[in-house]
Amino acid sequence: MKMSGGVEWALHCCVVLTASDTPVPAAKLAELHDVSSSYLAKQLQSLARAGLIHSVQGKSGGYVLTRAPESVTLLDVVRAVDGPGPSFVCTEIRQRGPFATPADACTTPCPVARAMWAAEDAWRQALAAVTIADLARDVDSNSGPEALAGIQTWLTSGAG
Repeated sequence: MKMSGGVEWALHCCVVLTASDTPVPAAKLAELHDVSSSYLAKQLQSLARAGLIHSVQGKSGGYVLTRAPESVTLLDVVRAVDGPGPSFVCTEIRQRGPFATPADACTTPCPVARAMWAAEDAWRQALAAVTIADLARDVDSNSGPEALAGIQTWLTSGAG
């Protein structure tokens, strides 16, 4: 299944938000990930529209997760950024061309559609089984327990 690049940025931002007790400005998230603020703003807006993050206004403003990281799945983020629609849409190709199957004979989905829908279902189940908290734990186990702590320190410092 193909996802937009925005999904990756959104997931990274959600993981980073787990490392902060205070709102994180979009500019700090963009600097941390070395991506343009305008590009990242689109992903953050998608997350906010989906209710996964909230924008806090003011001098100490920024973004915070709206739910515990254990309750935000990768599927939630994919849906927020890429939309909830299916990845595969059957267009009934079998009803076209010189050997077209008559519409009234197409009482069940074709093998291609069935296979693609099964694959998409498995993909969505796999994404729903992993949370932002799982990713944060993996960051700590892969990069050391100081990784997110170092990010937290950097986010709250005057650097950047």
